[in-house]
Amino acid sequence: MAGNTFGKYFRITTFGESHGKAIGVVIDGVRPGLRIDTKYIQKELDRRRPGQSKVTTSRSEADQVEILSGVFEGKTTGTPICMVIWNKDQKPQAYEKIKNTFRPGHAGYTYLAKYGVSDYRGGGRSSGRETAARVAAGAFAKSMLDRRGVKIYAYTKEVGGIKAKTVNLKEIERNSLRSPDPVAARRMERLVLRMKKEGDSVGGIVEILVKNSPVGLGEPVFDKLEADLAKALMSIGAVKGFEVGSGFAAARLKGSENNDAMYYDRKTKRIRTRTNNAGGISGGISNGEDIIIRIAVKPTSSIAKEQETVTVEGKSARITIEGRHDPCICPRIVPVAESMVALVLWDHLERYELIKRTKKLIRG
Repeated sequence: MAGNTFGKYFRITTFGESHGKAIGVVIDGVRPGLRIDTKYIQKELDRRRPGQSKVTTSRSEADQVEILSGVFEGKTTGTPICMVIWNKDQKPQAYEKIKNTFRPGHAGYTYLAKYGVSDYRGGGRSSGRETAARVAAGAFAKSMLDRRGVKIYAYTKEVGGIKAKTVNLKEIERNSLRSPDPVAARRMERLVLRMKKEGDSVGGIVEILVKNSPVGLGEPVFDKLEADLAKALMSIGAVKGFEVGSGFAAARLKGSENNDAMYYDRKTKRIRTRTNNAGGISGGISNGEDIIIRIAVKPTSSIAKEQETVTVEGKSARITIEGRHDPCICPRIVPVAESMVALVLWDHLERYELIKRTKKLIRG
């Protein structure tokens, strides 16, 4: 099975299944001598782990990360870094009764059609559990960016049509939905708990904000920054849509409305824009303004309500999915989205640093 590796200069390969012994990640392309903050990595994993609140799955996983290689005396050696997270609370028996029945909204049918085998234990590789490995790797990239002053924030912008009307970054970790609007967060929580009681689920929109982005990240033509960000975020299983800046709203604007007027800021001594419809990216390259991205998150596919489906033999069937599942995945996607954005930005920063070193050599 291909497609398990992401990145060009800074590369990650994830491994493991939802109800297997462990999940993990191998990071390659890391320069030697970089200090690795294991406490920061664990803190980010704690933000993603299950069982955090009444609006998330009750699966109890500590998600304790263990670094097996690539680090010596707290610093990277330049060799591949392997991180592993052992699965402690896996319950594959919960799926035994439905192993021959396809779950609507899941990858069971497509995996079986393509590979001839499908891991029915919670979806195997297609499970959201795989994203813990991304967070472990993304936390490292995020910490490197943080040292350069680049800050990445993700938050729940909307759930089931309930929208955050204010953005207070300090409020994100103060409520179960990770919304920047405390008033909207309370309404969102009531809706999610109602869906949980009804055996259903609800989707939403997560917004990602990057502050202090350097100018020059992104490479035309096919490695535009927003193109790589789109691939990174769309690779998350529950994500069904992506937009940057004004996004789809741009289709309803005139050029004179959507274009960002430019000026020279004497205080910062750089060119800036008066609005930010471009979302911090122009021509596929970061322009120094805040990078603003939004992703559409579908309702969790695993629901307790009875659904129509078919068996592997093609016979009609009805299915009720048991087990422990999130009634809304938005709050747990927040750290995953931050990690995927961090991976892209760090990879492109490494590329940009290489270009700058090459220019310096050419100039002599």
